[in-house]
Amino acid sequence: MTDATASRIRPNRRSPSELTFEFESRRVDELTEGEPAWLSADRHAAYERFAALPIESNQLYTTYVDLRTAVLEDVVPWSRSRGEALVPHGASEPDPGTAGLAAFRDDQVETLALDPSAAAAGVTLETLGDFIGIEAAEALVARPASLPEDDRLAQLTRAGWNHGVVLRIPAGVHVRQPIVFRWAVGTPDRALITRTIVELGDGAEATILEELVPSGSEVEGRPGLFTGTLEVTLGKGAKLAVSSVQELPSSVVAFQHRDAVIGEGATLHWALAQLGSRLVRSRVDNRLEGDRSTVEQVEIVFGGADQVFDLTSFTHHLGRDTTGNLLSKGALMDRARSYMKGMIVIDRSAVGTDSFLGEFGMNLSKQTRSVAIPSLEIDQPDCRRAAHASSVGPIDESQLFYLESRGIPPDEARKFIVLGFLEPVVARVPLADAQDRLRELLEAKWDAGAGAGADAAA
Repeated sequence: MTDATASRIRPNRRSPSELTFEFESRRVDELTEGEPAWLSADRHAAYERFAALPIESNQLYTTYVDLRTAVLEDVVPWSRSRGEALVPHGASEPDPGTAGLAAFRDDQVETLALDPSAAAAGVTLETLGDFIGIEAAEALVARPASLPEDDRLAQLTRAGWNHGVVLRIPAGVHVRQPIVFRWAVGTPDRALITRTIVELGDGAEATILEELVPSGSEVEGRPGLFTGTLEVTLGKGAKLAVSSVQELPSSVVAFQHRDAVIGEGATLHWALAQLGSRLVRSRVDNRLEGDRSTVEQVEIVFGGADQVFDLTSFTHHLGRDTTGNLLSKGALMDRARSYMKGMIVIDRSAVGTDSFLGEFGMNLSKQTRSVAIPSLEIDQPDCRRAAHASSVGPIDESQLFYLESRGIPPDEARKFIVLGFLEPVVARVPLADAQDRLRELLEAKWDAGAGAGADAAA
């Protein structure tokens, strides 16, 4: 057997119930030492749910769970006593053009800094370890609805977090420049388990840029694990835009949960780009609890090699006259796979809902696989709109013909079409430098998989 043939053979598929990452109750006991009683109880309750739940609780999606590349038997979590003060080291100021920076490298805090004007306005940015010592912590950290209780991996993070950051913006404060959360991950055989909590008071406004990047400590063939949350609470009339760029090394498995509770008249924009990691399992939960609340979500995937992207989105309409607009797009090369699963739930109370879910995949070689499963669950007939759409296929030949007829070479034409397909997220990234960086990453990934065109034509 040649090396090339061997590289194309995948390991046996594991059942959805199998997760080789070992997380034991004694680790929860270690983490709770010196913590408040309410947090200890919250961790233990989450661990019990983690131990009892399957990886996928929705039978509609069970068929599409594939953990064969999540080989995590030797991975252990970073350990840190929550009673310790986490002292930042490195830069003491945020990046130019930003209002704040929380930068982490594996288990270390590199930077925790706010612009003086933001701090003077009452904005706070602190590690989760420090935050749990204040009176307001229990209401945010142990809030029952902050993470889905039917999701095993979300409960893993809730039980075992060993790092985290909290951003709070008071009512009426408008933070004009972005606040950056940067997680550098990659140490082999280690698990970084994080919670990021964001709270905006009534009428507050902010922009967040989340970056998931290599730490430089990764070793080929030795896996690492990143499991993280982004938990958002928006007060009445608040506005938040979140952009996330995930470019983790191919040795890392990533489990991500984003959960938002959106208050009356509040607006949330998600722009999520998934490029790296060997396997990504991501879930976004949007709860539109307030009347006239709005969520817009765009998520893109650009996969190559044997990458697997398992993306799920739940949008729950509870308030009156709420609006949801969700779009997922994936472009796949080589033998990459993506599963885009979405559910819109419209409660009886959600009169006047306007909600749309679109999932679209572009397969750039015959070996890729893209699955789109949009769904609706409607208990209120008085809706402005409740709709979904999906499609999966190769590049549109008419688009290729149009570009080639104007003198653009075939390979360049394919590149323009693919990068244009993914542009909706790029355009939403708040920093010009970060936009340029994302475009460079997309182009570099295209160049690395330049053989996909030959594969598709074979």
